[in-house]
Amino acid sequence: MLCIRNAGPLNILGTEVVSDVLAALNAISSNEAVRVVVLSTSGSKAFIGGADIKEMVDFDAQEGRRFISSLRDLCIALRQCRVPVVARVQGWCLGGGLEVAAACDIRVAAGNARFAMPEVRMGIPSVIHAALLPALIGSGRARWLMLSAEAIDAQTALAWGLVTDLADDAELDQAVERVLEPLLQIQPGVMVAQKCLLNDWEGYALGDAIDSSIPCFGDAFDTGEPSRSMREFISRRRG
Repeated sequence: MLCIRNAGPLNILGTEVVSDVLAALNAISSNEAVRVVVLSTSGSKAFIGGADIKEMVDFDAQEGRRFISSLRDLCIALRQCRVPVVARVQGWCLGGGLEVAAACDIRVAAGNARFAMPEVRMGIPSVIHAALLPALIGSGRARWLMLSAEAIDAQTALAWGLVTDLADDAELDQAVERVLEPLLQIQPGVMVAQKCLLNDWEGYALGDAIDSSIPCFGDAFDTGEPSRSMREFISRRRG
């Protein structure tokens, strides 16, 4: 588990916090023994309450670009992590926090979770991985979130497909465990390959996405995982 701590009661993303989380994520990603990453935060008030407006209040354009580039790099690292990343969301998930959550593969939320993109109220647009939201929840819903700055509750987020699973506040950890269970049953090699394909497909036209996956299918057999898995399946059916 990768837990964001010492970032205030709302787990605000400032330059130092972003840098520390990115370094920790890179270390975890390089460990081949890791099968899945759970991204969590301390406290119950917020998953991530957004970027640090106290740090940004006197930014000029260059400083703004530097700051948002560092947050972009964190989101990219989450997406390119070799194993699935599950966001454990409770409380407020705002702005940059929602972008971080969107960059994760799977989002599990507590009933008290609230989601919003309030940047426009601060005079800045929602950027970087907010670009994932139209595909996640639909163009119309993404436009409403980013243009209105209004919040949606956990039930709405589930209905919209923004979160995968929803649990009572006290049962959030059990819900995360339920999500992890089937992920951990998959052989590690094919999990890495499948996540890589899913990321690649987002940048391809349909025909290119289809064609690009053919070598990956063949390469899987060189790992030995398909033969082991198929033999185990056949053996269980015979038993």
